[in-house]
Amino acid sequence: MNKRRIVVTGLGLVTPVGIGVKESWKNIVDGVSGITKISKFDATNFSSQIAGEVKDFDPINYLNPKEARRMDTFIQYGLVSGIEAIKDSGFEISESNAHRIGVSIGSGIGGLGLIESTNDTYDNGGPRKVSPFFIPGTIINMISGNLSIMFGLKGPNVSIVTACTTGTHSIGDAARMIGYGDADIMVAGGSEAAITELSVAGFASAKALSSRNDDPATASRPWDRDRDGFVIGEGSGVMVLEEYEHAKKRGAKIYCELVGYGMSADAYHITAPSIAGPKQSMLNAINDAGVNVDEINYINAHGTSTPLGDLNETNAIKETLGAHAYDCVINSTKSMTGHLLGGAGGIESVFTVLAVHNQISPPTINIFNQDPECDLDYVANEAREMTINAALKNNFGFGGTNGSLVFKKI
Repeated sequence: MNKRRIVVTGLGLVTPVGIGVKESWKNIVDGVSGITKISKFDATNFSSQIAGEVKDFDPINYLNPKEARRMDTFIQYGLVSGIEAIKDSGFEISESNAHRIGVSIGSGIGGLGLIESTNDTYDNGGPRKVSPFFIPGTIINMISGNLSIMFGLKGPNVSIVTACTTGTHSIGDAARMIGYGDADIMVAGGSEAAITELSVAGFASAKALSSRNDDPATASRPWDRDRDGFVIGEGSGVMVLEEYEHAKKRGAKIYCELVGYGMSADAYHITAPSIAGPKQSMLNAINDAGVNVDEINYINAHGTSTPLGDLNETNAIKETLGAHAYDCVINSTKSMTGHLLGGAGGIESVFTVLAVHNQISPPTINIFNQDPECDLDYVANEAREMTINAALKNNFGFGGTNGSLVFKKI
């Protein structure tokens, strides 16, 4: 069958640097850090006391107050960014087309905050004190479920869970559903709200988190010689994907085209990365896009600020692009947002789309002493206007699961 073309027609964001696309994008381009001391709980006894928290978010400003109180925060974030993306896209839903519009929004961890608080409720009051809305308020598919109910979307309704690759896989699989004719429009992305005591304790125990507690804004420093781990973040990024002719017929605003999607597995280790897995993911996406490696102008990298991960991704990019790696511009927006786990691919894919649409690469902030082994162009500290005809987006997750997307100017 002929491959159907897929374009991006709507965007939505809830991030540590802003609520909404306009505020988030401005701050990302300006190099504003959203990382501060943790305020969601008392982190005094934790080795890592910093996070990329969403600021000034009140769900009742966006959602039905009664329903919002029954949802974990990750669902609230996902719904708010999904609503923004749908409104931005401007598509109309009717009885005749509802079955052609679907949702694919996932999360890596889901409702851990509500699980923790409900466990306290159970310990203090027993089973009768547990809310009947506990399960639907915490399970991962309820972003897609609630959004489909809210708008009457009767097409594919799925939620992917692949750790830190969740958002990227959700978008890529949604594109495949359009490509194979299962839908004409898909609302896709990722969301996470895992800045909780158990989550931070678990990542800290694994020595994965930065402990630069005295200077939160500079703690996430991908490719810097002194990077010491990632900073946990939260939020959601969602985009509307649409079949090209369908979008053109209704006169939709088109940000760019999604032309390639690749996946792979390291088959190596549950947390430590390999070079071969990310390389294969990138090559699969580039091949699917039908472009040459030297046509990739820009990469929004996974770039977590971990000593091993950043070097591994740098080497994987070199093996994928060859000599062209030194001509390609690479950045990590995690330097400003922290690492959103399952939401990372959602917000970072939206940032990649905006980079292509606006022809500008956001900076990687906090590169004070670039690691000599990480010797590529990481757009250190200042945004750069540039030609971006084709952009690559990477995310890699625990368990060795990898995903890459290619977006192209249209």
